[in-house]
Amino acid sequence: MAINLTPEAFAKSAVQFRKELIMMLTIGLQSSLQHMTLRPGVQYKQAVGEIAGNAQFGPYDPTRKNTTTDIKARELEVYLGSVIKEFDPNTVYQSILGSLMLNGDALKNVPITKAILAAEMKSLSAKLNAALFPAVRNANGTTSNDLFNGFDTIAQTEITAGNIAANKGNFLQLTEAITTSNAVDVLKSIWNGSSDEIQEFESVKLFLPRAIYNAYNEDYKATTGATPYNKEFKKTFLEGSDDRCELVPLASKKNSQFIQMTTKDNMLVGTGNGNDLETLNVDRFAPFTLTLSSAILFGCQFETISKEKLMIAKLHQGS
Repeated sequence: MAINLTPEAFAKSAVQFRKELIMMLTIGLQSSLQHMTLRPGVQYKQAVGEIAGNAQFGPYDPTRKNTTTDIKARELEVYLGSVIKEFDPNTVYQSILGSLMLNGDALKNVPITKAILAAEMKSLSAKLNAALFPAVRNANGTTSNDLFNGFDTIAQTEITAGNIAANKGNFLQLTEAITTSNAVDVLKSIWNGSSDEIQEFESVKLFLPRAIYNAYNEDYKATTGATPYNKEFKKTFLEGSDDRCELVPLASKKNSQFIQMTTKDNMLVGTGNGNDLETLNVDRFAPFTLTLSSAILFGCQFETISKEKLMIAKLHQGS
């Protein structure tokens, strides 16, 4: 089968599959997005949040009325980011072909030019994945960490503003460093300190650095290693949560000072719709290499920071 790797073929694929290729950015985010909620089609800003009323049934009274609706609005903002990337299509092709042959698969009906561009977009999205928590918006920056405000940055902003605080029931300052001797008890204290509403959800996520997750496993092993029911030391759910609270260690939480406990639908990752402001083009400006230029919309936000859905724990600093 003849393989056509001409610049014209790539340019045609970039136009033909532009929306699909831009949406493929989320492939590199899957390790995180399986625990979060993707919100596509955001054009710069989208109102999110929760609507709650305080109306309730009481003893029959035909004159009693309630007209109060509490709207806690938040804003999911996505930022326009761009990249210009040179790549050697032959090198990428060899990598893709080798991987497929190793797995006994084939390119089948997928155009090779599309597969190569998808591989490049996946590589770019890995940087977005790593920035999900630590990113700090800097319009003059040059990296994915400068493109948007990550979940840790948003948390710190709300703590500084007093919207996430102990007296609001959505903040806990840890008083000791987490070690292999106390990790189980400390993480359980976050669960126990959260609202009854959080603990009633069937599924809650506890986002934490992998170092703390490893310490939890070591502490759990030391604590319960002799019990006959303990068949493995890898713990996916927090002890004492009735398997409601899933431990989620992510590479983007490395060196983080926060642990977030919340639901999957409260962790919003916003993207564009693959049209309008988002672009993808391929050109040749030098021998042997092609230049991929792309613009995308990206950002994240908590849907709500109320204690009913969110608990932020700040790690103890110092000895």
